[in-house]
Amino acid sequence: MSKILPAPDALVGKRIDVALSKMLGISRAKAGELIDSGQASLLDREISKSKTLRSGDLVDLNIERQPEHKEPIANDMAVVYEDDDIVVVDKPVGVAAHASVGWTGPTVLGSLLERGVHITSYGAAGRQGIVSRLDVGTSGLMLVCKSELAYKEMRRQFAEHEVVKTYHALVQGNLHEDKATIDAPIGRAKVSDFRFTVTPAGKAAITHWDVLQRLGTATLVSVNLETGRTHQIRVHFSSIGHPLVGDHMYGANPRLAEELGLDRQWLHAMRLEFRHPRTHMWTRVDSTYPQDLQHALAAISKKPQL
Repeated sequence: MSKILPAPDALVGKRIDVALSKMLGISRAKAGELIDSGQASLLDREISKSKTLRSGDLVDLNIERQPEHKEPIANDMAVVYEDDDIVVVDKPVGVAAHASVGWTGPTVLGSLLERGVHITSYGAAGRQGIVSRLDVGTSGLMLVCKSELAYKEMRRQFAEHEVVKTYHALVQGNLHEDKATIDAPIGRAKVSDFRFTVTPAGKAAITHWDVLQRLGTATLVSVNLETGRTHQIRVHFSSIGHPLVGDHMYGANPRLAEELGLDRQWLHAMRLEFRHPRTHMWTRVDSTYPQDLQHALAAISKKPQL
């Protein structure tokens, strides 16, 4: 980009790096980098960061255009249900729900848009059509809204806990009960912005679980959520001493995960049940385990039971 900018009257007398940062809407450090690299200069006189801008100065910009980052596409993300109002995808592990600061991998929203799927404009910018999310490290079913009607209605259903979300999780150890409920509030952990924990200061969180299979060193469970807190299943099972297999963030045994060839938490969104936003028909969508979870489950089934 090559451009000549006259000194704004309001910035005359300011340090040049300060003035340039305000003129371009960038940080002072970035403005200093442009000056040091010669991409920003003054016509007719020498420039330095500490000099002050004079009336009549002309700033000569020759900024190298940075190549735009193109989001990769999740080509292996299957669409398991679609009509004019909603689309339900089977999200692979390693795919985020939507773009966020620092994330350079594929997203559900970006991949759908790249495929030409119409998504409603309702919702926050960059998150349009999304009424619930899955962690990057969690695979399974995720619903995205294509119409405005669907966005309003499905957002209400999720908010009022009318949607039945069923997950399968493989937790470490042998759970004592065949079914139980974990009712414990969840909030951010003080040790990290990325971790959550059970805390009296947190938001209400309720998790119901039923044992599907006992495998000695681990237990396969079906999980239903009344609430949808971040990392809810992971935090709740960790809080009772049974972290999800492969979930190192919440205390899982890394050696066991390595033995099973698992590099993420064993957690999959298996089923979604909801009233269709337009027809109000009760709708159910099912998934199956992805290959890495199948492999880990088969491997742990072969281990001797304690």
